[in-house]
Amino acid sequence: MEFTEIFEKYEALVAEVDKAFDKIAEQTEDGIKCGKGCSDCCHALFDLTLVEALYLNRKFNEMYKGLGRSEIMHEADVADRLIHKVKRRAFKASQSGVPASEILKEVSLARVKCPLLLKDNLCAVYDFRPLTCRIYGVPMNIGGKAHSCQKSGFAPGKSYPAINMDTLQSKLMELSEEMAASINSSLKELPDVIVPVSMALVTDYTPEYLGANTGKKPETAPAAEPSEACNTCTEDKSACASCNYSVELGAMPEGK
Repeated sequence: MEFTEIFEKYEALVAEVDKAFDKIAEQTEDGIKCGKGCSDCCHALFDLTLVEALYLNRKFNEMYKGLGRSEIMHEADVADRLIHKVKRRAFKASQSGVPASEILKEVSLARVKCPLLLKDNLCAVYDFRPLTCRIYGVPMNIGGKAHSCQKSGFAPGKSYPAINMDTLQSKLMELSEEMAASINSSLKELPDVIVPVSMALVTDYTPEYLGANTGKKPETAPAAEPSEACNTCTEDKSACASCNYSVELGAMPEGK
């Protein structure tokens, strides 16, 4: 299970995200405060899609052996236990009738150290870090609501260019669906699985774990229907791949 082509598409998406970050940084002057040694985003709770989890798992296993690997795996185990407690409290709160908005706020304020954060406050796999880590410092549009790092210099109520997280998440889910189809997985809900970084590191993604059916011809993900923009595009069709994995920038919603 090499997933070479799918990982290449994911890396193309990563490259577009990095370009979007740089573009926003150029347009917003002092808004972005990210710098070497800042680890605020390394204590935030977030989950990875299937394609992100397998990619991170693969790169981590390629980079780390011996004691260094054991230390990070220990930190992953500690983080996973803390995350389980946070999610368990959230589940109990939902069962007792606490509004979803209050539960989400509490979860967003939870602080759990990423197992990949080293003692010098640097990332153990910085070049291969997930997309959430790459865009944490810029404004984000999530479901029409504005979000930005609290350490940033973005002024409340002012409009800024922002990354549309809903579009980005859809692209990640498409890649996850393609990944599941490429191994003809018997697990219908596999493309929808999301896990924290800690679990992505400790999981052994074997063919059996992923429900791979090597005895049958792998299915291919259905081709996406051309959009209105595609039908009016004057570019050569060879540009479709990079266009499909470009990142949408829009105005940041007012209010934050």
